[in-house]
Amino acid sequence: MLEKIPHALGEALSGLRAGPEKTAYHAEFEAAPAIIRVTSPAFAEGTPMPARFTQDGEKLSPPLAWTGLPAGTAALVLLVEDADSPTPKPIVHAIAWDLDPASDSLPEGALASPGSDGTVEEVGKNTFLKAGYLPPDPPTGHGPHRYLFQVYALNRHLGLEGVPGRGALLAAMHGHVLAKGLLVGTYERR
Repeated sequence: MLEKIPHALGEALSGLRAGPEKTAYHAEFEAAPAIIRVTSPAFAEGTPMPARFTQDGEKLSPPLAWTGLPAGTAALVLLVEDADSPTPKPIVHAIAWDLDPASDSLPEGALASPGSDGTVEEVGKNTFLKAGYLPPDPPTGHGPHRYLFQVYALNRHLGLEGVPGRGALLAAMHGHVLAKGLLVGTYERR
C-alpha cells in the first residue's frame, strides 16, 4: 500500500517519524529488566531484514529466537512496532500473546500473513485492524525504518478474548511483565 506513495512525498515526510520513545518497549514498560536476548537467524541486530519478510517479498513473518527468560515466566508476548512510521504513534505490525515459554523460538511464517496461514493461534490486530503479521511497507524515499521485535515475559497467561489491538494488550500486560527483550531489524524502500 505505502509503496504507491511517490518518492518525493516520502522524502518530504522523512522528518516525520513516530520515534522509538513511543513504542511499548520504551514508553509502557521502560522499567522492565531488559534481560531477554532476542535473535533471528535471518538478520542481525540493527541490520536490514531480507525482503522476503516485507511487502516486497514473500510477506512472511521472520524466524525469531529468545533466551534468558526469568524464573516464573508463565507466558510470552510478541509485539512488533515500526518506530519510524510517519504517524503520531508507531505502526503495529504484529501482536501474539500467551506464547509458550517452553518454546524458545518461532519459525519463519509462524504468524498469519498475506504469505502464510501461520501456526500461532493467539494473534491480535495490527494497525490495519487485521489479525496477523503486517509485512513492513515503508514509503519510498522515507529512509530506513526500524522494526522493534519485542518479547515480554509475563507472570501469568493473559487469556484475552477475541482479537485485541495494542491498547487491550498493553492494558492486560501492565503489572505482569517480568522482563523484556528486543531485536531491531531495518528496512528501506529506495
